[in-house]
Amino acid sequence: MKKIMKEYSLFILGSMIAAMGTSLFLLPNQLSSGGFSGIATILYYLFNIPMGTTIILLNIPVFILAFIREGKQFVLKTIVATFVFSEAINFFEKIEPVTNDKILASVYGGIIIGIGLALVFKGKSSTGGTDLIANIIVTYNNEVSIGNVLQILDIIVVILNIIFLGEIEIGLYSAIAIFLINKMLDLIFEGINFSKMIYIVSNEYEAIADVINREIKRGATGLYGKGMYTNEEKMIVMCVAKRKHIIKIKEISKQIDPNVFVIVTDAREVYGLGFKS
Repeated sequence: MKKIMKEYSLFILGSMIAAMGTSLFLLPNQLSSGGFSGIATILYYLFNIPMGTTIILLNIPVFILAFIREGKQFVLKTIVATFVFSEAINFFEKIEPVTNDKILASVYGGIIIGIGLALVFKGKSSTGGTDLIANIIVTYNNEVSIGNVLQILDIIVVILNIIFLGEIEIGLYSAIAIFLINKMLDLIFEGINFSKMIYIVSNEYEAIADVINREIKRGATGLYGKGMYTNEEKMIVMCVAKRKHIIKIKEISKQIDPNVFVIVTDAREVYGLGFKS
């Protein structure tokens, strides 16, 4: 029950934050965040139909199909999130927009919506629309990338915004908002303090690993490898550390073995001792 309450709290709060970014920043400036929100923006300006109402109506057939393909629990949470999102949009529409500057609207609107959607996804839910369509498409063909489907759908919606609202700038500013939404999702899910993974190839692997343990206070793992050119067996020291430690690890390795070979790469998510659990 505690877990369910936490998930519902997250996606309800996230839906309201995303609605705030949409109504107070993007919608008053004719900008689109892609998906059903983009279609709803077009209908809002062409026929003065409330944006939230349009989003609910567009989602009804998607909910029915998703119920068949995705299962009852996920769809129920998505229905709740979509309803909160739509009603919150209708509520915030009545409030004076924060800015009429399209650049500021696309930047701040994109950031706020990205934060809101991240909370929705952390609550294991969705605001429906193209996210749900993409998931359904993947259930029919698991070789299709959800990311690619979403990008294609967003591009189509932005092009429709340009055609029906008659301004190329709308599409350009909308692209900024969509980019920032995706960036905020990445930052919240992956964190801003990315860890680094370093591979050290050296005959002095024991000495290097020992110094890493003592001075950096990080564990190291030995991996067996083989040089395909020299046909020599090698011991590779692998270590995951914060970015600030990488320079020191490289300096230590170079001091111990001037011929050391080092590879540094991003470790997008790290779990376990010394890192997030």
